Amino acid sequence: MSDEVAAGFVRVRLDLSYDGTAFSGWAKQAGGRRTVQGEVEDALRTVTRAGDVTYDLTVAGRTDAGVHARGQVAHVDLPVSLWAEHQEKLLKRLAGRLPKDVRVWRVTEAPEGFNARFAALWRRYVYRVGDRPGGVDPLLRNHVLWHDWELDVDVMDAAAKSLVGEHDFAAYAKKREGATTIREILDFGVRRRGDGVVEIEVRADAFCHNQVRSMVGALLFVGDGHRGAEWPRKVLDAGVRDSAVHVVRPHGLTLEEVAYPADESLMERQRLARRVRVRGQ
Repeated sequence: MSDEVAAGFVRVRLDLSYDGTAFSGWAKQAGGRRTVQGEVEDALRTVTRAGDVTYDLTVAGRTDAGVHARGQVAHVDLPVSLWAEHQEKLLKRLAGRLPKDVRVWRVTEAPEGFNARFAALWRRYVYRVGDRPGGVDPLLRNHVLWHDWELDVDVMDAAAKSLVGEHDFAAYAKKREGATTIREILDFGVRRRGDGVVEIEVRADAFCHNQVRSMVGALLFVGDGHRGAEWPRKVLDAGVRDSAVHVVRPHGLTLEEVAYPADESLMERQRLARRVRVRGQ
């Protein structure tokens, strides 16, 4: 069953980006830790003069502490009267209230069936690595990991492509109770930019916790010659965590884009995303 927007409310889509350096991740946490969700909900409550009422955000992909986002998507259900009063000036008011490391770029009334999490077709992440002997450009230090071994991008790319398809990614995921580790990787590739920064780009219907950073850790071992190109796939097929696979630091990772189907297909996409996933189904 897909969720229903309560009577008297309207679902609003927010497109946003943030520098994750000073955040303890997306999701609100106890103890006063600073999070993206907390900042956006506080700003929304303030600019709409909602008093003590907090309108909870649902996000396309919960990012961990230190992870950035350029193309994050969230939704919030607001009272119809509040939306009608504030929609014209909401974007500008949020810009004046939010801290400078998080920006909302677009606020729109969502079509029927939209759910930022369950209606998403895929998420695209890019992990950036620098392997110059002198280190990473200081202006990029919060967004690019320094790897102190030279990387063979062609070998890394071949290894990445061996993981494309629907598989059980238990070997690359932090297991969560009751959650499946079956995912479908649609594209996975590695390239070197003109300035020398290596970009590891992966697109999938969804990701397990720590999956991207674990796969990047495996590719780095391949790229610097510590393992062969076939090793990441062998780890996948073994189905258990390999102590040699390291979860790389979060600051090199950015959520670049989230895609959704045409409006008429949103409800069906939700239905498919909410099913219990079994290999081959």
